Amino acid sequence: MRATGGSARVRLWDRVAASDPGLLRLTAGLRTVAALALTLLVLAVARVPVLYLVAGAMAAMVATFAVRENSRAAQAVTLALGLPMAVVSVSLGTLLHQLLVVGDVFFVALIFAAVYVRRYGDRGTALGLIGFQIYFLSLFVHATTAQLPALYGVLVVAFVASAVVRFALLPQTPAGTLDRLRRAFRARLGQLVATQTELLDAGPEEIDKVLGELRTGTARLHETALMIQGRLEDGTGDEAAAHLLQRRVADAEIAAERLGLLLLTARSAERTATLTLHLPGAPLPSGGALPVREEATAALRRDLAALRLLVLRPAGVATGAASAQLRNRLLGYREEENLPAASPAVQDVFRGLGETARAVLGLRTALDGPQDDADDTPATARSREELDAEDAAIESSEEETPAEPARTGLQRPTTRAALQVAVGSSLAIFGGELLSSQRWYWAVLTCWIVFLNTASTGEIVVKGYRRLLGTVLGVVAGIGLAGLVGHHTWLAFGLVLVFIFAMFYTAPLSYTLMSFFVTAMLGLLYTLLNTYTLALLGLRIAETALGAVCGVIAAAFVLPVRTDRRTDELLGAVLERLAEVTRAAADQLSGAPPADLVDQARELDQALADLRAAIQPLTHPITPMRTRRNTARYVLALLETCAYHARALAATAELLPSHPSIAADPRLRTAGRRIVQNIEAIGAHVTDPAAVAAVESGPSIASMLEPGTLHAPRYGRVTDRVLRHLQRLDEAVSGLARPLGLTTVPARTT
Repeated sequence: MRATGGSARVRLWDRVAASDPGLLRLTAGLRTVAALALTLLVLAVARVPVLYLVAGAMAAMVATFAVRENSRAAQAVTLALGLPMAVVSVSLGTLLHQLLVVGDVFFVALIFAAVYVRRYGDRGTALGLIGFQIYFLSLFVHATTAQLPALYGVLVVAFVASAVVRFALLPQTPAGTLDRLRRAFRARLGQLVATQTELLDAGPEEIDKVLGELRTGTARLHETALMIQGRLEDGTGDEAAAHLLQRRVADAEIAAERLGLLLLTARSAERTATLTLHLPGAPLPSGGALPVREEATAALRRDLAALRLLVLRPAGVATGAASAQLRNRLLGYREEENLPAASPAVQDVFRGLGETARAVLGLRTALDGPQDDADDTPATARSREELDAEDAAIESSEEETPAEPARTGLQRPTTRAALQVAVGSSLAIFGGELLSSQRWYWAVLTCWIVFLNTASTGEIVVKGYRRLLGTVLGVVAGIGLAGLVGHHTWLAFGLVLVFIFAMFYTAPLSYTLMSFFVTAMLGLLYTLLNTYTLALLGLRIAETALGAVCGVIAAAFVLPVRTDRRTDELLGAVLERLAEVTRAAADQLSGAPPADLVDQARELDQALADLRAAIQPLTHPITPMRTRRNTARYVLALLETCAYHARALAATAELLPSHPSIAADPRLRTAGRRIVQNIEAIGAHVTDPAAVAAVESGPSIASMLEPGTLHAPRYGRVTDRVLRHLQRLDEAVSGLARPLGLTTVPARTT
């Protein structure tokens, strides 16, 4: 029973780790709630009035969420600088509140400065946020000059409480965060393998659901890999170890995604397009259950379960002869003589199992250290030798990526955003005071918030819409909460803590939900301040709508960045990175000197993630342009297909230097040249639609590389490994021509 309970706890923890990689959302919510609770506890012992309790709660929240540096030393410095910034800000807010024109002009100047200082990184962003939010706090509690000394004391308590929670009660180090992200990757990889097992037996009624889960699981695994990439520099002190972990994570991700595609192919009478994984709603290729004998199906089911066990169980747990037997059997499928009798498509699945097991072995070595090799079979020993050779090659390679030139003047995003938000806030102040001379700052707050982490007019429209929707729902909830709480002060503060945790936990998932919890929390604070009325909550909706409209107007007319322009820039960046990765991989597969392909592939992934975020206004359900939405989704799906195959080519190319048994094939440079030229032609057309560009079509990559067609022998197995990826990449790149308005012409003969 103890073992069962322990297993249940492990499964529950794996689910939590997978749903919240690195426990970043959980930590942010708990840390903010703990800082608020500690602040309220100290102030309650001091028996201060409710007004100071509300001010302390808001100050503690700001002091906690504003500081975002990874280094603990940098966090301490920012927090120390934030306290005097908060004191100055609350003083100016209190003193200038009565001076209508001067106060408004200063508020706009403060908003401009708070956005402009983001150019100085996380510290500038934090100090600007503290300055703005504490100024807002003084307006919210209607602070007077006589209350300033007490407010100074409240700010000191709030910042000290935030520091105690951050550095003592709930510390979070870069190394600890990276370790939790690695556990999350392992948990999500295990979930993906479990979904692939379900795909094996899914019938016609369940296949759509399982396929949706397969897409989601693949995307979540990729998301976690990118998060690990972003934390490697701060989380590890050893550059070689960081590079090794990056490579092993990339290998495991690519191998798992390929295994899912092979399973889909085995279920179908036709070749499964990679697009099936990336495009929501794409139909499954024709075919029903897996066309194999029952013993082969049973073996696949058994081996997928064994693979999941090897993924989830750390090295210290998965010891003994049973674990070694599972590992050896899976790695044995990398040898042709160990494949079971089945159709070629099903044998490909077993090969994929072997390659995924090899990637998992490398991942376990990178995460858990050296593994026990006492019971290794010859196939397992060869896999270890390959991994050791790769490790040595990774440790000896060091390349620096040149930094891109920084933008200056009005081209700098922070300068442009500062001007836009200053103009939008000026409009919000004017309109907000027409609605209410006491609550006009709600419009300014909304205008400020819709500009956070947005880069185009379309993004601001979508964010403003979501904030308004969340505010309306929060007002409805606030009406019921006001009646529930009444004059029970500590019940209200307890609910405030719950809502603040929910706000931070849901913020990365849904901006609408976050806005809902913010509004519901503010309704409780108004109740505590005895200023709650239905008219006040109605006014909040009106001020929120006004602030969103002012933000959209400013974004549309002050140095505007149109959504089309923004997405075209990012699309051009994706195509440039795609061409670089494809060219470098094809060259290395052809025998060129080794390059750092994993880093290039991750740059492609990051560029694609930026495009995916920027394209949301075009793919949002409320957009009236349905044809444009479908085109945007289709282009994004094709780009994700290209990125997957480019990552696979890069991973295979990096095998060559450490695997003398796998020889390069000079023909691959010629095969990749057409793909790269087509990518560059599409990129040139995106950058300048007036440019004359066309995509060249020609013989399939498969026919170009058939044995004997170029009077050259097949070079080892590298061509077999990459042929499918080259073929699919060629097809996907050609598929981009039509939706992007390019013509297709026959390839020129020489």
